[in-house]
Amino acid sequence: MLLLSVIWGYNWVVMKVALRDCGTFDFAALRTALGALSLFVVLAWRRAPLAPRNISGAAWLGLLQTSAFIGLTVWAVDVGGAGRTAVLVYTMPFWVLVLAWPILGERIRGLQWLAVVLAFAGLMSILEPWQLRGELQSKVLAVVAGVAWAASVIVAKKLHIRGGEELLSLTAWQMLLGAVPLVVAALLVPSAPIHWTGSFIAALLYNIIPANALAWLLWLYVLNKLSAGLASLGMLVTPVLGVLAAWVQLGERPGALEALGMLLVGIALALFSYYSVRQHRRVNAAMAQE
Repeated sequence: MLLLSVIWGYNWVVMKVALRDCGTFDFAALRTALGALSLFVVLAWRRAPLAPRNISGAAWLGLLQTSAFIGLTVWAVDVGGAGRTAVLVYTMPFWVLVLAWPILGERIRGLQWLAVVLAFAGLMSILEPWQLRGELQSKVLAVVAGVAWAASVIVAKKLHIRGGEELLSLTAWQMLLGAVPLVVAALLVPSAPIHWTGSFIAALLYNIIPANALAWLLWLYVLNKLSAGLASLGMLVTPVLGVLAAWVQLGERPGALEALGMLLVGIALALFSYYSVRQHRRVNAAMAQE
């Protein structure tokens, strides 16, 4: 779990480094298309069935979890701060609560209400909607990416996905199908030529292998070995590591109000994890980051 959190947490800085030499949609397309290929290689290595069990479900997940979530996330990192984007994207569990109420009939209860209130207060502190300046575009893109991620979790719950090979196969197919709109966007949206520098190649490989193929194998292992509470702590640790890494390597030092907002979101995520432990609820595998 610690290794997985480090891989995903540091990837926010890696993406920012990659975007210095590559356009937004070019990088998103390369990351997802080659990432899907890496997952199919893993499936072949494990001698798992390659055919998708639910192609329409994979298409919906691909549109939300890959096209929208990854596309908007990379866009937000490109035009704004990596650490702040990590925190805003990881508000996903609270959007899941909001969406699950009308769609799945899962009512918000007990500590979840406190978590939602703290998360909302944290969001307002980070977004600062009363000041329409600065990196508002990046902040809005990050929040919408979190909403898209939450919507993909609702779709995954509707599909009743089993773990193991079925999850890995569905992930590979949704990433492949979701990469198609990003490839089209990369072809249509003008951007500067990619600079194939050593740092860009290293960042791209990091997104394909550790942050994708290896991370998904680790996630499947975690779900099989750890309790829901320990697994859900990964959602808390990952954005924290993202903020710290961006502070140290990129010099992204948050302001006082922004730091308060990040703290409130962190406390809300901790409450969400604690509630999961109390309710003995298994963490849905689709809630993992790509």
